[in-house]
Amino acid sequence: MTIFHSSNLFISLKNFIYFSSCSPAAFTPVCTTELGQVALLEKKFHDRNCVVAGLSVDTVAANTDWIKDINEYSNCNLTFPIICDEDYKVSLAYGMLNQDHVANGKVLTARTVFFIGPDKKLRASLTYPASSGRNFDEILRLLDSLQLTEKSQVATPANWSKGDKVVVIPSVSTEEAKEKYKDLEVVKPYLRLTKP
Repeated sequence: MTIFHSSNLFISLKNFIYFSSCSPAAFTPVCTTELGQVALLEKKFHDRNCVVAGLSVDTVAANTDWIKDINEYSNCNLTFPIICDEDYKVSLAYGMLNQDHVANGKVLTARTVFFIGPDKKLRASLTYPASSGRNFDEILRLLDSLQLTEKSQVATPANWSKGDKVVVIPSVSTEEAKEKYKDLEVVKPYLRLTKP
């Protein structure tokens, strides 16, 4: 486990980064369960060539102590970096402050998951209220979708899971699609399905 202060932040990107904020500080119940879940799923992120990091708007000392609780609660060994953003520099830069939620005089960060590509561009983000834990099946599904569609001329339909049929994007003509995909299913001229 590595703890960074936000003023010394540098993360080398591989393929995608899952970048998650927790609010309002260390020792919050929902974030405790979530960071433990990420620790338990870290190999699945790694297998997808994804770097995982967390963000907390608290001190290095508080986060170091909090990680002990996370490990105990989730029976895990949290090893991914936690960025300590006690000065809110990262939260402000990424637009993560939720002006509607204030606790102990502090504006809370929006609990957002960012998916940043190897080109350092934001590919997707998911924002959750403080009362709702994140769905990590959905986070992994979205990561799989982003990685698949990044390298192919396809999009993923509603409720898609890895291995399911995908949609051929509109910029590919039906003639091109028939040449490229042997199992092309033309539902409508604009809706063509295939296996990835």
